[in-house]
Amino acid sequence: MEYKKIDMTSFQLHIIKTDHFKTVNIRVCLRDKIKKEEITLRNMLTSFLTYSTNTYPTKRDLVLKAEDLYAANVYTKSYRSGKFNMINFFMSILNEKYTEKGMLEKSIAFLADIIFEPNFKKQEAFNNAYHFLYDSIESNMKAIKENPTTYSVVRMLEEMDKDMPYSYREFGYIEDLENLSKEKLMAYYQKVMTQSLVDVYVIGNVEEEELIALLKKYLLFTTYKRPKESQLIEHKKLPMRSKTVIEKEESNQSKLSIGCKIGNLTEFERNYVLTIYNMLLGGNSESKFFQIIREKYSLAYYVYSSLNKLDNLMIIKAGISSDHFAKTIKLIKKLMKEMVNGNFTEEQIAVVKESYISLLKEIEDNENAIIETYLAKDLLNLGDIEERKREVIKVTKEDIMKVAKKIKIDTIFLLEGVEQNETN
Repeated sequence: MEYKKIDMTSFQLHIIKTDHFKTVNIRVCLRDKIKKEEITLRNMLTSFLTYSTNTYPTKRDLVLKAEDLYAANVYTKSYRSGKFNMINFFMSILNEKYTEKGMLEKSIAFLADIIFEPNFKKQEAFNNAYHFLYDSIESNMKAIKENPTTYSVVRMLEEMDKDMPYSYREFGYIEDLENLSKEKLMAYYQKVMTQSLVDVYVIGNVEEEELIALLKKYLLFTTYKRPKESQLIEHKKLPMRSKTVIEKEESNQSKLSIGCKIGNLTEFERNYVLTIYNMLLGGNSESKFFQIIREKYSLAYYVYSSLNKLDNLMIIKAGISSDHFAKTIKLIKKLMKEMVNGNFTEEQIAVVKESYISLLKEIEDNENAIIETYLAKDLLNLGDIEERKREVIKVTKEDIMKVAKKIKIDTIFLLEGVEQNETN
């Protein structure tokens, strides 16, 4: 596998050359500083761009064209990443070796059409796409409340810091959706296309010169050149004590979400030590949380922790009975304290490291996962796969104990399950 980064003036090109796959995967990433009031608009635009273009005004037209390109897979996704919001265009195509000469150019031309030719001209096709996507986005917004696990995390983050990017709702807000219009969508499209930071990732067995020539021909971005700002969210101070919020819901099971803030990490701690810490504490079925809270004391149906490194957050999720709430919180705090005190063995560390390295090996068989690796390299200065294998071995017990001191519980949110007959 050979990686190369090339400045294409209006965007950065990342070529990952490998003959390991029969496909060529292309990802075009547009990055902008997140604004709460733009999330709904951005979601609508992201979906609209793969629903209707000037050349292919209906979804059916787009699907038929993709089929004509030997079943090319094309889709978009918008998501938050630290302080920024990312619009990603994904395309996966068969290598020309398995199709016919010229298919790479035809595929890139199709992707360019999706990016640069949104259908704002053909009114009937626009209206059909707009109303369909409006209903879909509205349904996604309302569905959050119907998924107690997701809703519990969303509410916990809102209670933690309502003005921070991680508290913003992924699908946006009903009031913003109701205020959308064609004119706002057009204006926002122009803003995105002239102000975004753009990165293009290509992985596969491609010829560099041919690829560069095709991207210069079709990806005609006119984005402003501006210095990159860190996407990392830093916490000015860690909480001295946690706050608890309880909200009732008609359900037989309660959903517990705990937000922990992480502060003052070195790059090595963030990229490697923190990962090992999380795996030991709650990151897998061998962790303290799983083995003690679930298996030994049967206090939770499930319990685990995960990291949002760009937010400097660790989130703990558990499904419990409401009468186990106090015991579960007490035990979680006790187990986190044990991490500070070094109540874990060198053997446990070795097992977790081995598991982490195995996960890294799995990445090598997935094109999108490899692209994510190089995206993380850009955002967090995280090493490539081989560097990660080398660096994680260096993590010591003392490193883990030191990181454990830098993690503090901020917000405890319980979506308390209450049986329906109790609420009547």
